[in-house]
Amino acid sequence: MEELKAIPVDMADYEYAGEGANAMSYNHRRNPDLMLKLYGPGKVRQPVDELILARRVFAAGIPSPEPGDFVTDGERFGIRFQRIPGKVSIARAISLHPENLPRYAEEMARMCHTLHRTHVDTTEFESVKTRYQHLLAESPLFTSREKDRLSRFIEDSPDSDTALHGDLQFGNLIFDEEGRYYFIDLGDFGYGYPLFDVGMVYVTAYLSDPDFVREAFHMEPATAVRFWEAFASAYFGTDRPLSDIEEEVRPYAGLKTLLVERDLGQKMPRFREALKTVLQT
Repeated sequence: MEELKAIPVDMADYEYAGEGANAMSYNHRRNPDLMLKLYGPGKVRQPVDELILARRVFAAGIPSPEPGDFVTDGERFGIRFQRIPGKVSIARAISLHPENLPRYAEEMARMCHTLHRTHVDTTEFESVKTRYQHLLAESPLFTSREKDRLSRFIEDSPDSDTALHGDLQFGNLIFDEEGRYYFIDLGDFGYGYPLFDVGMVYVTAYLSDPDFVREAFHMEPATAVRFWEAFASAYFGTDRPLSDIEEEVRPYAGLKTLLVERDLGQKMPRFREALKTVLQT
């Protein structure tokens, strides 16, 4: 782990702004250009790894908030980032203006096209294939036969040296007051075949628990499905039937089973169903 010295921050200078699954966000009370992302007590490696990766991603030209210092409030550790004025996520924007869903889906598809055509230095980032093979090898919930089939599917997927977000869902694309778009939460950034990324958009629409969709993305599951359909059309083109697109994407969505089951420690039938065609071959 790269050695970084945490700079103390005075939390009296910051106000709470929100939180995600792993960290809490704070905005500077006087400087509109600064924000903090603080992880829970005792978590040091996660913010260090995220900061190192965020610096590499920003240097590679990926539209993302500029990372600053490694910081601590005395108990928690985190990162000071450039604050994006008036930022709104695609998910929040859809919840506020559902009539604009098609436009937001097109904007996300446009940003993803650019991302997935951006070549990166493969010595700086992890291959998505390597990441999934490690997850697969460590999983206690798949049989040897199932692991063989999943491993073969991963390896047989096309190779690419182009950028992948790693957690490509519509809460992780934001835009500012000027209409400029940025990717956020890039802790799983890597490189590889774009469908490994696109599968995550499918996950949010079809495989996620309905209550999770409502809480995390501020919308009803039916709206998430509508977004996926509009995104798929914009990303793949209107000349391809949605059923064909989904047949191709579904196994890549199903690979998220490896992450979900690792975190929950139990089998997830809804996710495994998306892997049916791979496991039955």
